[in-house]
Amino acid sequence: MTETKREQASPRECAIIAAQAADEKKATDIVVQEVRELIGVTDYFVIVTAANNRQVDAIIDEIEEQMRVRGGVKPLHREESADGSWSLLDYGAVVVHVFQPETREYYRLETLWNDAPVMDLAAEAGLTELRYSDRIAGLLGREAAPAE
Repeated sequence: MTETKREQASPRECAIIAAQAADEKKATDIVVQEVRELIGVTDYFVIVTAANNRQVDAIIDEIEEQMRVRGGVKPLHREESADGSWSLLDYGAVVVHVFQPETREYYRLETLWNDAPVMDLAAEAGLTELRYSDRIAGLLGREAAPAE
């Protein structure tokens, strides 16, 4: 029996897969922005927060695996900061950023493209228990997650 090649998911589907994979690894502040009309080099930014270096790595690995298995795509480029506080997966039409809190606060990528539409992850990805910091919740017009 020959294995059939899986059809590649659309950029929007890939962004959803990345958000779901990040959520599976307990990422917080998951935001998907449709930036194609604003920057022209990619269609979607998936921006998430990880608590520490190990979680950054775990989230990146899970996204890469799920994008390969469910999306039929592999990253064109993978990059990380020397201190492990940030990693990126570039799929061309989708770029995934995983930040630790201080690094995300410093770069504030989601505010650079604040005119970009933000995907409703509850409706489109089934992610209903997402946790948001005060700053990201404010940007999204949502309530922040209760303190643990």
